[in-house]
Amino acid sequence: MAPSEPIVKFHAVSKRYGEGPLVLDGITLDLAPGDFISLIGPSGCGKSTVLKLVAGLNPWTAGEISVAGTTPRRARDRQAFIFQDATLLPWLNTQHNVDLPLKLRGDSIAARVAKVQEMLTLVGLAQVSSYYPRQLSGGMKMRASLARALTLAPQLLLLDEPFGALDEMTRFRLNEELLALRTKTPFTAMFVTHSVAEAVFLSNRILVMAANPGRFHAEVRVEFSYPRLAGLREQPEFQAKVNEVSHLLHQVEEPVRR
Repeated sequence: MAPSEPIVKFHAVSKRYGEGPLVLDGITLDLAPGDFISLIGPSGCGKSTVLKLVAGLNPWTAGEISVAGTTPRRARDRQAFIFQDATLLPWLNTQHNVDLPLKLRGDSIAARVAKVQEMLTLVGLAQVSSYYPRQLSGGMKMRASLARALTLAPQLLLLDEPFGALDEMTRFRLNEELLALRTKTPFTAMFVTHSVAEAVFLSNRILVMAANPGRFHAEVRVEFSYPRLAGLREQPEFQAKVNEVSHLLHQVEEPVRR
């Protein structure tokens, strides 16, 4: 893939399940290397479906999709998917959960041990590497999931409401930690959320989606420089951007409520 080529490209993509109505209609998107985009919109607008198409988990009905210069299925080894549920295996401790992708790839034991230790230290879980998922808090589980996803150094990270089930303070902290991780292990990100403030804090681009069928209603550029620290949330410019996105979101939610 040439440096200037989009890492994700959708051209007039539509999606329906069977003979049902269109879930997505005419989605066109270029995602540049290094972008962090958030998808936000009412429930049922197809945000998660967009991620699944990128991941090669679902076929599309019409249009064209390329990921890292090839098809989504062929690009699976260049991306990682993080769900709202941390999806840790309960019979494996934290270290072995993080190690799993490396083990499945066939890396040597020495290389795996070094990489897992690096990732656990990076996400602040080195001291609980022997803990099982039942012994971890919600925030710790999500850190373990992030560490596991980053072991293979993916070009593209897909995140489907990963912090949605966490309390606000933990969510804020993990937002900050995710951006800190990105400076140390660079990746391009597509992030689904229902939180406007979260989208503004994390993203350089926000795509507001409308429903029935799912489509892009508006794009908002977020021009705050990185790194972004907790104090950004207290700035008037941040609240102004939250208000701008919220206004666009209300535009697409009103028809849903009626």
